[in-house]
Amino acid sequence: MILCKYRLSRTPARDSVAAAVAAGFVSISTAQTLSCFSFLGAGLVNMFVPSGGGQWAVHGPIMIEAARELGADMPCKALGVAWGEAWTNMIQPFWTLPMLAIAGLGIHDIMGYTAVVLLVSGVVIGAILLSV
Repeated sequence: MILCKYRLSRTPARDSVAAAVAAGFVSISTAQTLSCFSFLGAGLVNMFVPSGGGQWAVHGPIMIEAARELGADMPCKALGVAWGEAWTNMIQPFWTLPMLAIAGLGIHDIMGYTAVVLLVSGVVIGAILLSV
């Protein structure tokens, strides 16, 4: 397929680190735990693929196929990927940068707080995904 003069590969992400991470989480999942593992996997993949759309292109097809194979609820698995991508963005939220500049602070001044929010919200979101 040609899009904007660039040829898109048919297998863009099957050999990537992100695909290996996703496949590893899928191999230890059940239909009940796949949402939580897709959340954790997406959080880890977000370190390598920071774009939400790019991450879905890498992680999404693997999770959809795993949900099919395990007979799991697909929308919950997709939400696990979306929440995982958003979750690790709490480490350094870009919306704070203008406020920090106005306040005369640096990112290191709030990093401890954002790390606590990341950990607490990770436990809460993970528990919720395990219960659905």
